[in-house]
Amino acid sequence: MSVTTSRLLWCTIRFKEKAGNWWVKDNSDPKHYDPDGLGILDPFQLPWVLDMMDPLREYGLSNEILEAAFVPFQAQEIEKDQTVRLVRVAEHILDSEEQLFALPNIKDGDKGAYADFLEHVMRLRVKLINDTIKLEQKLTVEDVDEQLSELRNQAMIEGRDIHPFEEITDILEFVPPGHEVPVDEDDDDKPSRIQNAAEEIADLPDVETEVDKDMEKNLRWDEEEEGSEEREKDGEAGKAPRKPSRRR
Repeated sequence: MSVTTSRLLWCTIRFKEKAGNWWVKDNSDPKHYDPDGLGILDPFQLPWVLDMMDPLREYGLSNEILEAAFVPFQAQEIEKDQTVRLVRVAEHILDSEEQLFALPNIKDGDKGAYADFLEHVMRLRVKLINDTIKLEQKLTVEDVDEQLSELRNQAMIEGRDIHPFEEITDILEFVPPGHEVPVDEDDDDKPSRIQNAAEEIADLPDVETEVDKDMEKNLRWDEEEEGSEEREKDGEAGKAPRKPSRRR
């Protein structure tokens, strides 16, 4: 997996009532996190997704892949237009007791942490299905990906962005047509959607500014390293022989 330096420290989000989800409006690193069509898991969706992945643990669910797939944020301020400003925090989504938003780590695109996570979960879901359902032919990852691709293509035709909650849920709830995977009744309960930013985030948590300072310090080191590398390249280029100028 490739590694790309990111300057993602904050983002602003807005709630789209029709879709019932939170979407990124702006952020500090639009180069790697294009806000256009970028959704974020809210403090209700994240725990639900984590609970839905519990059955995959006996099939090898990796905490490392899961943690790397998301960037944790906390709400800092609610604006007058009902957009919410989030700040990045040094929390682990698996063991944190804070109300976290989880932004997909898409900075490296198809070769990045979020893409790895989706593939990882899909493979485990296929294992679970093959282990719990008697199929005439074993299900493959390619089979699932092909069927989910049809859903994604349909969304594109409709001009609709796919939210990460929908994208992940489509995998975690995937079942071959005409079959069922035994589940507990409680697992069918979807998180309730509250359609007002102020109501959903009534009590803003206290976000430690020290966390942001540490992150800014690390980002400055990254920028200095990038700058030194560029200067070295410029220096080497400067040593190249110049063409003699013509005298008139």
